Amino acid sequence: MALNKKEMMAQIVRCGKDPAFFCKKYAKISHPMRGSIPFDLYDFQEEALKDFKDNRFSVILKARQLGISTTVAAYVAWLMLFHKDKNVLVVATKLGTAANLVKKIKAIHKNLPAWLKISDIAIDNRNSFELSNGSMVKASSTSGDAGRSEALSLLVIDEAAFVEGIDELWAGLYPTLSTGGRCIALSTPNGVGNWFHKTYTEAQENKNDFHTIRLPWNVHPERDQNWFEKETRNMSRREIAQELECNFNASGDTVIHGDDLKLILDRTTEPDHKTGFDRNYWIWKEPDPHSEYILVADVARGDGSDFSVAHVFDVQTMEQVAEYQGKITPDMFAPLLFSIASEYNDALLIIENNSLGIGVLTRLQDLAYKNLYYSVKSTHEYVDEVSAQALGGVAGFTMSMKTRPLVIAKFEEFVRNKLITINSVRLANEIKTFVWHNGRPQAMRSYNDDLVIAACIGCWVRGTALTANQREADYKKALLTSISVSSTKLNTKIEGQHGYKGSQRTFKGTDGKTHDLNWIIKG
Repeated sequence: MALNKKEMMAQIVRCGKDPAFFCKKYAKISHPMRGSIPFDLYDFQEEALKDFKDNRFSVILKARQLGISTTVAAYVAWLMLFHKDKNVLVVATKLGTAANLVKKIKAIHKNLPAWLKISDIAIDNRNSFELSNGSMVKASSTSGDAGRSEALSLLVIDEAAFVEGIDELWAGLYPTLSTGGRCIALSTPNGVGNWFHKTYTEAQENKNDFHTIRLPWNVHPERDQNWFEKETRNMSRREIAQELECNFNASGDTVIHGDDLKLILDRTTEPDHKTGFDRNYWIWKEPDPHSEYILVADVARGDGSDFSVAHVFDVQTMEQVAEYQGKITPDMFAPLLFSIASEYNDALLIIENNSLGIGVLTRLQDLAYKNLYYSVKSTHEYVDEVSAQALGGVAGFTMSMKTRPLVIAKFEEFVRNKLITINSVRLANEIKTFVWHNGRPQAMRSYNDDLVIAACIGCWVRGTALTANQREADYKKALLTSISVSSTKLNTKIEGQHGYKGSQRTFKGTDGKTHDLNWIIKG
């Protein structure tokens, strides 16, 4: 039924006040099978529209295929139509993803009744759309500079958990919202530790200005348990967590499994002491005179780009007992390592022998530190200093294309089998952002992995080099024990045989002489 002018004005006023009414009454969306259809909102979509209107910042943790991107597009269309001079920016990892949302906005506007929509379009292309009332929307990839020099009315970040460098993006765009601009960040989860995860969890703890919206698969009224079981029949646990359950811990592509990561995060503790000249030397347990330790260090330039780090682990338990992380120059790092290693019972000191590490190793040799880690270049086998000279070994641990995946795999093995105890929240936070990227384990963009790599090297040394050395020592001891027992004359009452009493371990050689083996056993 056609509306008269008065009725049209009443509808315009009502639409301008209520985006949900606007969507249900006049918005049309594209259906893959049915074409253009009315946007019949579900309750959760209507509630989301209300939240967008009532809250300046919204962060949406969502499952796939809930029509939330379409709901956001409808909200933007409403904002532009009923408000003048609104500047909206849509960003996503790929320009095509952002442009697709702009396409939905344009389609909603173009399918409105003639009396409701604005007929004069100032700009209409693939990546931007501007109405004659001055309101416009632009699409941009995260690598672009669009919007960073102009005030924004609304920033939409699509698939925010997958945007590389989003920390820098947010830092650059947040000032553009300072005049009252709003933000909607939406995504399925992609592990923990990234900007989206931090923003959502901090919002739940009232630590930022974002309003949280959580939309798992079962908010949809047409989805029940039978639907879920059918849908997940051929999906992995990670895919289910990411696509349907809104589960941060199990959804990510972290090197360390989400369940193991949660255990680490739950078990981190505050150090007993925060000391050192920069108070970045953390201590959980003081040296035990009866324990052996390893100290693993990674050297940075000290110019602010990366951290120099060090872990102290108990050799037997692989519990992290101390840690350093700081922007210290290499010339200062060497005496600090000397001091820490000496304090922990002359710990085996393992330093990555990259270009910066070599300088620190040389300085430690000048200081006559007596328990440096040496390895054979060809096999990366651990040897002591004396053996290194004979076998062509080098001081420190050599990280290479060959050894990097080995040490990371060893760390994952130690974590998975609960062979390592991590106390540091600093290390735990790096593990959260240590992910698979194009088949290579590395830190997310804008994050560090210095502590992780040092811990990886520590696990590899403990699980291979030291274990092999211990195994060899045990073999020698067992062999010598066997020899000594079998070669000792036993007490006997058999006539004609002579017994021998004593604890001395001896061996009769081919030369007919008896040799004392005690020095080998003690050795």
